[in-house]
Amino acid sequence: MTSRSMAVHEPAHSRRQALKFAAAAAFAAVLAPRMVHATEAQVADELKKLFGGKTMAEGKVKLDVPEIAENGLVGPLNEDVDSAMTDKHFVKSIDIFADGNPQPQVVSYHFTPESGRAAASIRMRLAQTQNVIAVAEMSDGSLYSTKAQVKVTIGGCGG
Repeated sequence: MTSRSMAVHEPAHSRRQALKFAAAAAFAAVLAPRMVHATEAQVADELKKLFGGKTMAEGKVKLDVPEIAENGLVGPLNEDVDSAMTDKHFVKSIDIFADGNPQPQVVSYHFTPESGRAAASIRMRLAQTQNVIAVAEMSDGSLYSTKAQVKVTIGGCGG
């Protein structure tokens, strides 16, 4: 037997797979720096668009988010508004905004007196350290808001 007959030949499809992988990695490297995140100004514009120039009072809205998120892929977010939820006075909606997400408005919840309680929970992707703002609109048109900053660490090591 010659050494030539003992040589192992890689099938062509593994080279194609390697080339596809390299092309995908290069494409991701080009796009990653261009990923756009909403800015504080864009969040302010969105708030103005939705609520006009109405004054937002503090209080009533509780926003429970981690102060530090070691894994930005699964940031828990809990919202709760102190309201009796009666026919005359109830929470119409809770809107969540974040200045580090691709879109300034993350989610909008709508309630009626039959909801019994104005509370909701979600898991939000946190690509970077960012401010999360919750705005509650009451049935009389008044607005209440709160804001929390979530620090996202890189791989749980700080950053």
